Amino acid sequence: QVPGPTIRAREGDRVRVTFLNQGTHPHTIHFHGWHPPEMDGSLPEHQVMPGGTFVYEFDAEPFGTHLYHCHAVPLKRHIHKGLYGVFIVDPKEARPEADELIMVMNGFDTNFDSDNEVYSVNTLAHHFMYEPIRVEVGKLVRIHLVNVTEFDLINSLHLHGMFFDVYRTGTRLTPDDNTDTVMLCQGERAILETRFRYPGKFMFHAHQSEFAELGWMGLFEAAGVRE
Repeated sequence: QVPGPTIRAREGDRVRVTFLNQGTHPHTIHFHGWHPPEMDGSLPEHQVMPGGTFVYEFDAEPFGTHLYHCHAVPLKRHIHKGLYGVFIVDPKEARPEADELIMVMNGFDTNFDSDNEVYSVNTLAHHFMYEPIRVEVGKLVRIHLVNVTEFDLINSLHLHGMFFDVYRTGTRLTPDDNTDTVMLCQGERAILETRFRYPGKFMFHAHQSEFAELGWMGLFEAAGVRE
């Protein structure tokens, strides 16, 4: 499964993750957020050997949209091969009710030349062009957007026909920007919120043309009556 399972907690919850390495190489889990150094999963002494286990335990903070990934070397290969997932920490006072989506921007080097031949969101290139994401006119839509693309400095999302509020890293309850395009480097993430005003199909894609043509594009399909 790429990306890995989403881990979700509320701010202040005690998080306990038991990691079992069933692979053939050393691996770790590195969580973005506050935690003690022994829970960081980044140093050689943190590596979990094949067949080994380790329990990661820490308090969930700060609230926001975060990331977890393997931090064992070769790091770029482990991330490129899909050893990552989303870690969401909800604020103590809940955000407004919304239809929520997780979008992980990723790419794949299929011939091992350290250059991506395929780009996608949630691993499936072009999938959402044929299976649009269905939303309702007027209903709040919240997107947890995370960039884990390897071998490229930045990735982006552009949504046609509307603007959205941007909450950088999701660590604030007031928006940082209102735009139709957001750019993220690897490891950056944001929460995007919008309401579709009109019924119909709306394209979204990376605003790097190469990425879009190689798979990172899709459609929202809004149902309902124009506001």
